[in-house]
Amino acid sequence: MSHDSHAAGAAHGNVKQYSIGFIASVILTIIPFYMVMNADGFSRGLIVATIAITAVAQILIQLVFFLHMNSSAEQRWNVIAFIYTILTISVLLVGSVWIMNYLHSNMMI
Repeated sequence: MSHDSHAAGAAHGNVKQYSIGFIASVILTIIPFYMVMNADGFSRGLIVATIAITAVAQILIQLVFFLHMNSSAEQRWNVIAFIYTILTISVLLVGSVWIMNYLHSNMMI
């Protein structure tokens, strides 16, 4: 059994892709860290927005460069599973906040 048949259908990156992903991840980590460490020069809203934006960008970088998720036919089920996971987590979070808000408003009567 050769090494190629063991990894048939698996998408693997090369050193260039991993290096780009690593450098982008480091940059996306340094930016909010710098802003938090020098919080006097930035507004609180800007810091929170930067953290949120870089966090989403970091997730996308990890998915594309390290987990090799793309729109190819080989990755279709992985993408569908990922979308289902995001949808399930979203329903769980939104439903929890909705229930807590409902309970809070009824407790204040």
